Amino acid sequence: MKIRSANFKAPMAAIGLLALGLAVVGTYAARSALHGHSSAVADAHKGELIGVAYAAAPPQSSPAPTPPAVVGGGQHSPYVGQTSPERVFWGAAHNHTGYSFDAGMFGITLGPDDLFKFATGQEVTVDNGMKVKIDRPLDWLAITDHAEYMGISDQIRAGSPDLLANPQGKRWYEMSKTSPQEGVKAAIEAVISMQTGKPVFDASKLTAGAWTHATAAAEKWNQPGVFTTLHGFEWTSAPGGNNLHRTVIFRDNADRVNQVVPFSTFDSQDPADLWKYMDAYATKTGGQVLAIPHNGNLSNGQMYTAETFDGKPMNRDYAEARASHEPLLEATQIKGDGETHPFLSPNDEFANFERWDINFSKMEPAKNSVLHSNYVRSALELGLELAAKLGANPYQAGLIGGSDAHVGMITTREDNFFGEFANGLPSAERWKTPLAMVNNDLKKGPLVSVWQEQAAGLGGVWARENTREAIWDALKRKEVYATTGDRPIVRVFAGWDFVPADNDRPDFAANGYAHGVPMGGNLLKAPAGRQPVFMVHAVRDPEGPNIDRIQIIKGWLGKDGKTHERIFDVAVSGGRKIGSDGRCKTSVGSTVDVANASYTNTIGATTLAAYWKDPAFDASERAFYYVRVIQIPSPRWTAYDQKRYGIKMADYVPMTVTDRAYTSPIWYTPAK
Repeated sequence: MKIRSANFKAPMAAIGLLALGLAVVGTYAARSALHGHSSAVADAHKGELIGVAYAAAPPQSSPAPTPPAVVGGGQHSPYVGQTSPERVFWGAAHNHTGYSFDAGMFGITLGPDDLFKFATGQEVTVDNGMKVKIDRPLDWLAITDHAEYMGISDQIRAGSPDLLANPQGKRWYEMSKTSPQEGVKAAIEAVISMQTGKPVFDASKLTAGAWTHATAAAEKWNQPGVFTTLHGFEWTSAPGGNNLHRTVIFRDNADRVNQVVPFSTFDSQDPADLWKYMDAYATKTGGQVLAIPHNGNLSNGQMYTAETFDGKPMNRDYAEARASHEPLLEATQIKGDGETHPFLSPNDEFANFERWDINFSKMEPAKNSVLHSNYVRSALELGLELAAKLGANPYQAGLIGGSDAHVGMITTREDNFFGEFANGLPSAERWKTPLAMVNNDLKKGPLVSVWQEQAAGLGGVWARENTREAIWDALKRKEVYATTGDRPIVRVFAGWDFVPADNDRPDFAANGYAHGVPMGGNLLKAPAGRQPVFMVHAVRDPEGPNIDRIQIIKGWLGKDGKTHERIFDVAVSGGRKIGSDGRCKTSVGSTVDVANASYTNTIGATTLAAYWKDPAFDASERAFYYVRVIQIPSPRWTAYDQKRYGIKMADYVPMTVTDRAYTSPIWYTPAK
């Protein structure tokens, strides 16, 4: 792979084994993933791989496990002084309410209080009159309404004097009162202004007021140990319609956060200026803040490149700044999955998943030539190239899932999906509602429609406690993973000295931290003759599909100066075999009954685990490894709609989905 470049000076244009029963999952299986009790072991791949897939392990003869971790500080209780994370906390760092102009101006009135209420498991009524409730409360949430025109729709509905005092604000007010169609025209004007970076009018005073209300709501709903709210906003840079958006997430409470107002694309479209804003915040308040790029799949080749915003080659300072300010990449959300693409990964049979590939600058499908700069796997590979060239890796970033719902709630379950925008709220007709037209021409038909939205995604955070500080710190150190909507428990450690018996230790996690690194970590300088060893545990969501397989995705920079990738199946369900090439070619099958929008967990596994050594490791080559957990097929939200409304959708609309999880990578950096 050659280092990619991009030019931001684009023309401006107008407008995402066996089923063991739930009791097993809720007790033994969960304990297995968290603390290391695994299950029956199948040896494969010439001793380099041990895949685990049942519920009780027979005795094994193996080398002695690594020494025990030192815990307890000499106290009777072994947990005294323990600081390692022991729980996964579920949430999302990308969510919108009616405070976002492209939610509120399209009819969404639910605000921050409503979204926090919903996330804690309470019932709310949405703007089409339907009542809705999340299947299980979330543990944490960041509301990230757009900085641009934040709260404008509330000001329009209320006829705010500050709004009406501005001629353009008054004009938008009158348009919105005239008819819904005129209100949409006002919203489109807002979209266009964000593509140019020039506001229709100065709404900074209104934004400051909305920010104060938003932070107050976050403070109100924050309950340390129960439910964590994180202050945040979205910086919506979209030069020429190409998506460079970032969500901005603060570690701090309102006393610090309220000392600043959100940074918008009207302040600058350049990510480096956003980083300066973040640095200024830290200097002024003593606080901490990070940013998360998202929707690279809609950036038209602009999100993950080897250049700066103004087209100059990236240098070491810039690479270090990006890595420091942006420790995570959003790998999946409603507007498409962002892991990889069949064109980029032709040997990956799971790559063709929930794809949106759109050039919004021309309102047409994106060309294959730009895809390498749109997807996170390619970004991770590019990072290896730049690290070798610059001495710093701008894309040494973890992976997280986000929602991006603009309806004042977050619904990532296939059977409870309420869409991204107001026009995607549940109805018999929503599936065929266009979101954008080819070349903005009604006669050419839809470029993308509601049926292409996916019910995604979530972030699983490994933390010691459910507090702002602990959740944010886990995000910063990249001990987080993305899912496309369900809540499987996934844990991985890598090191040089682990032996198979370590995978079954009761102190699996403590041993993993003591003698290796978790997801998001970095392995340094391989001992002579050693290969990196990975231990992976996965437990299905107790309310979701079984697990098909665990895979490790490896990317590396070869001696030829090019990047390469390879997929290894490291544990599979149902007694299937992994070949000498590290792949299982046998499908898990499917139990989906599309007509009844149902499935059974009679295939797949409730738990899987693996002990794996890289058979092709070269200590001189930079590399990354991340875990992908593939679930068995289940009904997609479109199948549930088809059943509920008694309709028949077009044949091109998918009715099943193979949901999955992506962990943050573990990197290997050779000695200099």
